[in-house]
Amino acid sequence: MQKTRKNYKREFEDYAYVLDFLPYGRSEDTRPDYKKKGLVQAFGEKNFVLMELELKDDVDIDLAEKLYIGKHNREKVSHVLKMLKYEELSRTAKLELVHVIKESIFNQENRFIDFLNSCDAISPRLHSLQILPSIGKTAMWKIIEEREKKPFENFTDFEKRVHKHNIVEVIAQRIEEELKEPQKHYLFVKWKNNIPKK
Repeated sequence: MQKTRKNYKREFEDYAYVLDFLPYGRSEDTRPDYKKKGLVQAFGEKNFVLMELELKDDVDIDLAEKLYIGKHNREKVSHVLKMLKYEELSRTAKLELVHVIKESIFNQENRFIDFLNSCDAISPRLHSLQILPSIGKTAMWKIIEEREKKPFENFTDFEKRVHKHNIVEVIAQRIEEELKEPQKHYLFVKWKNNIPKK
């Protein structure tokens, strides 16, 4: 049965990376500066959710810093306010996004190696691997051939055996594309599958 927004079970993020810090909140907030709370635009590590966070008073943060946003004993984050669309990100956040995505991929290497070892065809004419930027049919068959001999152990092993450099860059580019524009198929930003098409 196809999932719908109604029966979709939402997974919450535990960690998020800082994309930008807005010390006086949103530009449309007309309150005096002293009444405004600093806001953070952030990128969720597990589900790749773009979000807005409110900080606790008198905390310092850095761009690309990894913040705990789970339910217990948050050190710097007061509230997770809302999900954001890509177009709602600040210019700084958009520039920082690809670097943060790469950091997240490196920190979850096993997860992405599992994907490269196990992803399969989406349809009789299209394989999941072909949706990745710069992976054509020749590269796809090489990946399948190599993983059937022996599963890939890590990114270095993958790149050495497939002769495909910068696989992290390739995956990061795909994740960014899935965040920016509606896609027919989502490989990584899977929560978007549950947003009704307009």
